[in-house]
Amino acid sequence: MLTAGEVAGLIAATGWIVLVCVMAMVLVKLARLLTETTKAVSDLNERLRPLLDDVSVTVNETNRQLVAVEAIAKDVKQVTGHAAKLSGVTQTIFTGPLIKVSALGHGVRRAIEARRTTRPRPVRTGRPR
Repeated sequence: MLTAGEVAGLIAATGWIVLVCVMAMVLVKLARLLTETTKAVSDLNERLRPLLDDVSVTVNETNRQLVAVEAIAKDVKQVTGHAAKLSGVTQTIFTGPLIKVSALGHGVRRAIEARRTTRPRPVRTGRPR
């Protein structure tokens, strides 16, 4: 029969064997995971390169279009400034005289009306028409 020390050694050896087997399985699964991760990163890298090239082309084209839009906005600002100046000149030239003519017409009309109301109207006699 086995002594108590031998049984304890046998149990400890069996525990170590089980622990080594479990660790080996974990290491194998970890190796598979690392292999799959490496494949996924490689695949992603292959897909990402054309996308980054397309993004780079798009950004360059957008920058080119923004330069054109900036030039257009500058021209619109200049045209708006000229239109404002023209509007101010037009207002100065036409609005002042038009207001004076309108005021004169209003004054003349009021004077005529005032003159008509001060005269007595003749009383008509006879048949109504």
